[in-house]
Amino acid sequence: MKNLINLSVLDLSHNKLSGPCLTQLLNLDALEQLLLSHNYLNGSIPEVISALWLTTIDLSHNMFSGEIPFEFGTLQSLADLDLSYNKLTGNIPRNLSFKHFSWHLNLSYNSLNGPIPYGFYSDTVLGNKDLCSDDYTSGFPQCFPAPPTKCIKIIVPIVISLSLLFLVIVLVSRRKIIRNTRSDSRTMRNGDVFSIWNYDGNVAYEDIINATEDFDIRYCIGTGGYGSVYKAQFPNGKVIALKKLHRLEAEEPAFDKSFRNEAKVLSEIRHRNIVKLYGFCLHKRCMFLVYEYMERGSLFCILNNDIEAVELNWKKRVNIIKDIANALSYLHHDYFGIARSLNSDSSNFTTLAGTYGYIAPELAYTMVVNEKCDVYSFGVVALETILGRYPGELISSLASSSSQHIILKDVLDPRLSPRINQTISQSLVLVVTLALACLRSNPKSRPTMKHVSQEFLVRRSPLPKPFHEISLWQLMNQEIYLVDKNVEKCNDRMETR
Repeated sequence: MKNLINLSVLDLSHNKLSGPCLTQLLNLDALEQLLLSHNYLNGSIPEVISALWLTTIDLSHNMFSGEIPFEFGTLQSLADLDLSYNKLTGNIPRNLSFKHFSWHLNLSYNSLNGPIPYGFYSDTVLGNKDLCSDDYTSGFPQCFPAPPTKCIKIIVPIVISLSLLFLVIVLVSRRKIIRNTRSDSRTMRNGDVFSIWNYDGNVAYEDIINATEDFDIRYCIGTGGYGSVYKAQFPNGKVIALKKLHRLEAEEPAFDKSFRNEAKVLSEIRHRNIVKLYGFCLHKRCMFLVYEYMERGSLFCILNNDIEAVELNWKKRVNIIKDIANALSYLHHDYFGIARSLNSDSSNFTTLAGTYGYIAPELAYTMVVNEKCDVYSFGVVALETILGRYPGELISSLASSSSQHIILKDVLDPRLSPRINQTISQSLVLVVTLALACLRSNPKSRPTMKHVSQEFLVRRSPLPKPFHEISLWQLMNQEIYLVDKNVEKCNDRMETR
């Protein structure tokens, strides 16, 4: 089956298939409809199904258990989803909004619980007795009913007890903070701060120095404008990545404190598309960040290796770009405004650092870092992923009249097959349109990452003209494939809220 690379519809419904769902389906890149209903398939629904460009998924009348994969809500092509008559549990993912499914959605007769997301019709979730809704007309119990009067006598003593317990915790915590502050001050006078918050095991500064032989070049796996990355393996076999930073701003008196505060905030981030930050070291000799080690290396290295670049097909590349957009949107908008969590006294002025060619052009004269600088960098990376090479020359040509004659298909990575189906062509047009919008010279006219991320969730209509006729000038000036064509006004509305 894995050799049927051009198969678009797989219908194995109404059979007697049993066991877990077939993982071999992941090799069917052209698959659009997956129909496995009325069988005896069990186990959890593989999250990797979301990596396919499916328009229809019918897994109804089986014995699937576990939770509905969160990734189903990110499938921009999905229009028909039927998971009814299974044994699924847990909450309905909030990103599984009913508006994404203009044809059909059915989650009925499972064991789902928790609140019904806004926009769901009650007949799509029938037979899930533990669901609740804030809509009293839905026929489901309310999620937050008013407590009965007879419970007040029980609740009041509990609240008083919890209040006293909270007061004790606050007093103990204050004493602990005072002790930690004094300890930190002594450490700073010695010129050495080392802190690991999220790493399993005791790691000391000496362990890292020994593991890298004092940051010997043999352990260096990458360099950039901010510093160099080293691979460190400890005697117990665990591997981490160390980003040794240039002390470009270390002369500033408030830098050390700001660095510690920001590293602490960043270490608390939890997102599937963001590498974990375990901690940091601030030493008189050097400073570095301690990261989770990623085995496959960087996207840059893969694109510069012909063999690995060919394995990174169009579907995978679009998924990578979408994941980057989701991660940046999370950092900018969902992580309770990460900028507000960092040093509020900082004016965001910084020493110019980073990889040249990826830095927003306005940074050279404003020296002010904000979210729109990240948006520009995203645009460069998105184009590079589609072109298979650094897009500097192409970006420079966009401002000239020659861009009117540049056809999209002519700038795509030539190492990949020129045979592109409708779904892939729609995705490539969307990615390049968004990337060009992110590269606008005026920062205020660039979209927000939230807007970019949301565009990937919208179901697309057919392209307005053949793929081989679409030019970069059309994508850059007419935005023929964005749902919200008035991006600049959209951004102004977001920024004034």
